[in-house]
Amino acid sequence: MANLSIRNLQKGFDGHQIIKGIDLDVKDREFVVFVGPSGCGKSTLLRLIAGLEEVTSGTIELDGRDITQVTPAKRDLAMVFQTYALYPHMTVGKNLSFALDLAGGDKAEIKKKVDEAARILELGPLLERKPKQLSGGQRQRVAIGRAIVRNPKIFLFDEPLSNLDAALRVQTRLELSRLHKELQATMIYVTHDQVEAMTLADKVVVLNGGKVEQVGSPLELYHHPANLFVAGFLGTPKMGFLKGKISRVDSASCEVELDAGTRINLPVNATGQSVGAPVTLGIRPEHLNLAQNGDCQLQVIADVSERLGSDTYCHVRTHSGEPLTLRIRGDLASQYGETLNLHLDSAHCHLFDAQGLVIAKALQTAAA
Repeated sequence: MANLSIRNLQKGFDGHQIIKGIDLDVKDREFVVFVGPSGCGKSTLLRLIAGLEEVTSGTIELDGRDITQVTPAKRDLAMVFQTYALYPHMTVGKNLSFALDLAGGDKAEIKKKVDEAARILELGPLLERKPKQLSGGQRQRVAIGRAIVRNPKIFLFDEPLSNLDAALRVQTRLELSRLHKELQATMIYVTHDQVEAMTLADKVVVLNGGKVEQVGSPLELYHHPANLFVAGFLGTPKMGFLKGKISRVDSASCEVELDAGTRINLPVNATGQSVGAPVTLGIRPEHLNLAQNGDCQLQVIADVSERLGSDTYCHVRTHSGEPLTLRIRGDLASQYGETLNLHLDSAHCHLFDAQGLVIAKALQTAAA
């Protein structure tokens, strides 16, 4: 078992609060990803869990045991850093066994653990090589192997893929996902890369300014963002936003008059909102379509097209200057300066109030 509980965790440096009262639960065998922009506190939070930073206030419990003041070596956690931190004069095998050798473990048991880690990570043929003879991806696997041999309760990863090139990042990301399933381990992973967060995590924790913005499964956060920050942070290309104001409200829908010069009826529960209240409409590229048969809701000016083969991303702007991106078939493209007529899929639009909080969809409210 490896259940982690964090309560009202705070960390300050020189009078500045970096972590601001975080509450979080990590369940046994979960793959939890901390994601957010630079400076949001995600690596600091991981270091607090590892014991590499002192907690200002709050508690960290592992399986009901308070480890807030316990030294890193006695927390039964293993951390894999962004830099591989391998011993250059040692072979791969010695790098894997070093911590266990230092602890004075049984040599036969150590060899068994090293061989098992090498099998899992396909490092068998590399055990006699030195780090300088390895590729970046192989070095990262050795760093992960050093954590595996310790058989920790929780694995901690601090942006482990950021030093790899694009192809290796994809390959190693798949290997980490497979590793999690094979070990059935609890893992906490820090990244600024939302693709890693979406593809690896059972649970995503979105951080901003030292606070948790939202916690949930990747698809829950993608389809049901709690606020403007989460909506704009998750998704590539990002969600487009249109400013407007409420022009009509009833129990199951509201009409929004957009600054871009059109009105749209949305199935949201806006009964707490007043006519004239400022709102922001959010829509993802896959829910913007080229208008057919006179169903135009929005006219835009084409800017740049990115042709990716299977899809084309058309970057456009409204007459009020707001940028949007739409995803269309790969065999289509727009011309710079061309006027395009768009249809917005109202069922997939998100509406946010003046404070940036989501206004719940009527169907969600009814289901609750």
